[in-house]
Amino acid sequence: MPVAQVMTAFRANLTGKDIYDYNIIRDKNSWAEPLRLSVIVTTYNNPSFLKKVLDGFFLQTRMPDEVLIADDGSGRDTEEIVQEFRRKASFPVIHVWQEDSGFRLARIRNKAIGRSSGEYIVVIDGDCVINRYFIADHEFLAERGCFIQGKRVLVGKNAVSYFDCIHANSFPKLLKMAVNGSLSNVHHLIRLPFRLTMKDRKLKGIKGCNMSFFRGDIEAVNGYNENFVGWGNEDSELACRLFKYGLTKKVHLFMAVCFHLWHRSNKQVSNGNRQLLLETAASKGHYCTNGITRKD
Repeated sequence: MPVAQVMTAFRANLTGKDIYDYNIIRDKNSWAEPLRLSVIVTTYNNPSFLKKVLDGFFLQTRMPDEVLIADDGSGRDTEEIVQEFRRKASFPVIHVWQEDSGFRLARIRNKAIGRSSGEYIVVIDGDCVINRYFIADHEFLAERGCFIQGKRVLVGKNAVSYFDCIHANSFPKLLKMAVNGSLSNVHHLIRLPFRLTMKDRKLKGIKGCNMSFFRGDIEAVNGYNENFVGWGNEDSELACRLFKYGLTKKVHLFMAVCFHLWHRSNKQVSNGNRQLLLETAASKGHYCTNGITRKD
């Protein structure tokens, strides 16, 4: 779906003062106390990738308060990976599973949010390896009135077999991979740990594989829209409703970065999912009825 078409419908339901262009700003947020932070990792029948992602949590400079595996119907191999992770972890690990009945990412994320206890929630996909600053960065960037859109470096097909959290935390290894063409989006490799951020209310750049938000905000819009079945647009539709609720997207190009592992995929957005996004963009409301809770 052309982004322009969605944004035309979206802008029609925002006042002029609500439209933000990119502006470089220094935010003034600071937390007197650490946030209670939950991390949700989505997965489906890819235990080798999931292990690479979960191993990264042991190296964090800021440990999560809990990790929830949002499992869209994986088999026994994934359960064994989760059990091994739980045995090693110094924090609670919760395996949230649903029956394999097609691609129901929105539903399993909502189930995981419902089981979580943190006041701040980070969502990452099970094909995205993290470096040691990942959780600390999301907490550092957290700001009332905003949700965080993280960035990603793309790990190429030729490097997927060996890339892991050790590589994600070694700049010499990353630099070598960038030079030989094994990585894309390499500008995100430069780490600038300053609160130099960009804010807007645009759907461009929305990627559900690396986002974070306050519990109160995701509950206010009732989470992900479970009418989305099949790949695509559930993250953009959520962003639309977060914008309508009054939030702003906050981005830092050099913090909260993950490493997306190449894999075969059939990323065809269904007409139904496209229509759902258009309907939300054209509407005035921010609350979906088929979300974390349901109104009969």
